[in-house]
Amino acid sequence: MLRVLRHGAPGFEPGGLTPDWALPADAVWIELVSPTRAEEVAVEKSIGLLLPTREEMAEIEASSRLYQEDGGTFMTATVLVNADGDLPTAAPVTFVLTGDRLVTIRYVEPKSFAVFAAQAERQPSLCPGGAQTFLGLLDAVIDRTADILERTAGEVETQSRIIFSRPRGGAFEAILNRLGRAQIVNSKARDSLVSLARLLSFASLADQFEGDKELRDHLKSLQRDVQSITDHSGYLSGNITFLLDAALGLINIEQNAIFKIFSVFSVMFLPPTLVAGIYGMNFAHMPELNWLHGYPFALCMMVIAAAGPLLWFKRRGWL
Repeated sequence: MLRVLRHGAPGFEPGGLTPDWALPADAVWIELVSPTRAEEVAVEKSIGLLLPTREEMAEIEASSRLYQEDGGTFMTATVLVNADGDLPTAAPVTFVLTGDRLVTIRYVEPKSFAVFAAQAERQPSLCPGGAQTFLGLLDAVIDRTADILERTAGEVETQSRIIFSRPRGGAFEAILNRLGRAQIVNSKARDSLVSLARLLSFASLADQFEGDKELRDHLKSLQRDVQSITDHSGYLSGNITFLLDAALGLINIEQNAIFKIFSVFSVMFLPPTLVAGIYGMNFAHMPELNWLHGYPFALCMMVIAAAGPLLWFKRRGWL
């Protein structure tokens, strides 16, 4: 899909391709969402630049993600997607600054893009030029990432209270699942923040920011935001790791307690089993075989033999 936001326009114009289609002269933001090859070629001809393919966007080396070519500044960042769903992931998004225009290429639907696009439609003054649109869009991406991490931190805090206040014998499966998902979201968010930090550092080399103090100050503010959120993500990762270890430790403690009970009962019933085995051999010449009180005597011996180890375990504090 190709759509174009013009300077001062109240909304995007669909870029339906026709044989005589041309990019409007006052275009500020050109969005390519899962574009066809024909749409890519049309935009390339209009701006005079070759756009990266989907395979090139997925490359991880910095030279393939951040570069300048033919007067354009190409920057690819990893953006967190579907953080509210069952399968949170991170996908590459490319930003191209050329003249007073911004071109974005993406194959996913980040919520931050939809939020900023809606704001731009309500307030056209947010996008007076490509550089301002670029910074506003990054601001929305960073704010969205921060919101996701705040929500994840709240979920981790909830699971922390559950772990250390849960009743004995409660199930850990749901807790481990939630902590595991929180770790996945945090890991994806951290990957996104690292790529955004590199992108913002490289963006300062773009011609659009030279000589404009307001834009450069905004860029530095975004860099500080990314750094602080990255630090928070590192703290959150350590907290999740601690809670996972604590949960596994409590599981081991409960398992050991169960095994201890089984061991105690095994030792407790071992002497009675010995007594019962002796008097169950049915030899012809046993002193107690014809004794009137032999059966009660054997039962008493088994009770005493079982109670003796049990009292000894309690005295030693093993029970």
